[in-house]
Amino acid sequence: MRTTVSAALALALAAGATQASSVSASAADTLPSSTDGIWRMDGYGTVLELRDGQLQEYQTTAVSCLKGFTARQTRPGVYTTPNNVVLTVRTAHDRERDRHGDRATVAIDGSAGHRKLRRIPALPDDCTRTAPSGPIASFDVFWHSFAENYPFFAAKGIDWESMRTRYRAKVHPDTTRDELFAIFRDMVTPLYDAHVAVGDGDTYFAQGRPGTELPTEELDEKVKKYIVRRDLAGARNLRHFANGRITYADLPGERGYLRVSGFGGYAADGAPHSAERAVLDETLDTVLTPQRAGRLKGLVIDLRVNDGGSDLLGLRIAERLTDSPYVAYRKRARNDPADPTKYTRPEPIRVTPARAPRYTGPIAVLTGGSTVSAGETFTQSLIARPEGHVVRIGQPTQGVFSDILGRVLPNGMGAVLPNEQFLTSTGDTFDGPGIPPHLKEPVFTEAEFAKDRDSAFDRALNVLR
Repeated sequence: MRTTVSAALALALAAGATQASSVSASAADTLPSSTDGIWRMDGYGTVLELRDGQLQEYQTTAVSCLKGFTARQTRPGVYTTPNNVVLTVRTAHDRERDRHGDRATVAIDGSAGHRKLRRIPALPDDCTRTAPSGPIASFDVFWHSFAENYPFFAAKGIDWESMRTRYRAKVHPDTTRDELFAIFRDMVTPLYDAHVAVGDGDTYFAQGRPGTELPTEELDEKVKKYIVRRDLAGARNLRHFANGRITYADLPGERGYLRVSGFGGYAADGAPHSAERAVLDETLDTVLTPQRAGRLKGLVIDLRVNDGGSDLLGLRIAERLTDSPYVAYRKRARNDPADPTKYTRPEPIRVTPARAPRYTGPIAVLTGGSTVSAGETFTQSLIARPEGHVVRIGQPTQGVFSDILGRVLPNGMGAVLPNEQFLTSTGDTFDGPGIPPHLKEPVFTEAEFAKDRDSAFDRALNVLR
């Protein structure tokens, strides 16, 4: 599941705080399943134990194995975490190649694609013994978690081995939590990766690419008010949907304006992905009526302040914007702890036209440095749109695409990091610099606010004339 960095880090910390606990299951939940057993995930540094109606995650490195999240079985092969994330485990369909049922996949609600599993006979030895919990052990797990999973050291010019040499010498048995947190912060600062964070209780560190501003509720509210007052003053049918996360208005000249401030948070707090999807579908049914979809001559999609969320919800919107199936991107994960050039086989993530009214005309997508994560994968999904006619206007996106890998540390601290790449049709990624616009315009700068301008929005209207 893709989520915000702060939420993912909170989940990692919660898993660390309760790693010795288990999730009880009722008799109805303990149905025998062909997926029962122990499975190693291809990539992700993860082992799953499925037994007695429960799923237990183990987070592994070359020097550690720590319990992560738990989930209870709600029906055969389906497990739900305490925060309502649903995981679906299925054995491989190709029985000729998998005669012993030793292969499976897991799908996680909100996350595009599947993760491959291979059955193993027993838990790794490190998972069955008590892990040391001092500062040195926590440092080693932290360093190995990045060394074995992070894909972008070379692209960012970071020598992670030298980081270990430099900072491990500063850690000793009496190192305080504050001192250790400061060391972790200093180690990840040069990455300038908005999908990297470290945390200890209420103490939290994350940052974006230099020169960009990460999205916040305050920024979103400020921008929304500005747009409604300035850009949508003459619009018709202005409405806010999905807990205020989506705005639509009809603009003069048979053009539409769709603002999406995130791909989640549409339903009540803690609602499952199915509830989020239902709210989005209802919103899109209201916005893209048959009459409007046929009448519009252009559509502005505003993602300039978008804090990410579920890739699947972004794909759900893309399905309303095409008449032809296509591959949005290919997704792969780093899967060799010792070799950062090796990845899982890329899985094509497809867009299938929705069985609902669809708009297939010209689109202007507004992006900026506050377009993050699922906001970026949605932007990427429109690049290969068969109908074409998609123009990106504004500034490059933040440059973070991967699902977030949450890690617990032996002392109860937590960290999150990316371990995946979202590939274009040419095998490239936009990680780091972000997706560039076709037409550059300033995005919510102080000068823009001071002069009551919205250059990217105005440029979009000119493009869609």
